[in-house]
Amino acid sequence: MHAAIERRIQLPHLALSALTWGDEHAPALLALHGWLDNAGSFALLAPLLATHYRVIALDLPGHGHADHLPPGSSYHYVDYVRAVLAAIDALQLDRLTLLGHSLGAGIAALAAIAAPERVERLLLIEGLGPLGDDGSHTLQRFRDALASRPEGRPLRVFRSVEQATSARSIVSGLRGELAWPIVERALIETSGGWRWRSDPRLTRPTPLRMAETQIHALLHGITAPAAVLLAQPATAYLPSTLMQTRAACVPTITVSQMDGGHHLHLEHPQAVAEWITADV
Repeated sequence: MHAAIERRIQLPHLALSALTWGDEHAPALLALHGWLDNAGSFALLAPLLATHYRVIALDLPGHGHADHLPPGSSYHYVDYVRAVLAAIDALQLDRLTLLGHSLGAGIAALAAIAAPERVERLLLIEGLGPLGDDGSHTLQRFRDALASRPEGRPLRVFRSVEQATSARSIVSGLRGELAWPIVERALIETSGGWRWRSDPRLTRPTPLRMAETQIHALLHGITAPAAVLLAQPATAYLPSTLMQTRAACVPTITVSQMDGGHHLHLEHPQAVAEWITADV
């Protein structure tokens, strides 16, 4: 089993952290986690890929051990894409495979659209583009977001790591032992116990989302061989009709389904590794 190595990645405006596995001379695979997750999300999958790839799992800005944005800043989808492209530059990766889960899948897709010459393969778990908007909730979402606390919701303090793991399991539906790699990396010890490291501003509602028509137009820009893996039954906010319509915008894509929940790569790491390496 390949052990993870911690790495710090300095960007022009902030520093990210990452966990890496595998031979540094192997083809690069950059892995992007979901919302309020971190690089630990890939702790079970990455060692299985390390015989084929140099796996680099990023902590996205505001998550895990990465820097938080400066006061007065907000977390926007496009800025995540800029951060990922800057990390690719900092890592001096000319060509790479992009793997993303959930939020990370949306970011990975947009990065592949922005820099098609850099992306050799695009692998997406439970996501294809950002969450969209059909207009039915636009007004209320905008008002709610602008009325929310600018600093985000206060972070809960837990008596122990085990209590935090239990809380995360209840929210995510993941069994405790599967949530553990994310939770362990997501916590920091304080005088009163343990609290989340993530920036509280990540919990603020998004005031504006892209229209589905805009997302479709962008997805036509994916030129790399792409594959998306979806949970069966479908996650509530990723309905089958929506995902099929989006996938139809990408002529290079194949769509697969796997029984399980939203974190397929934690629930079924061996099966997901086989999905990834099937064509390698």
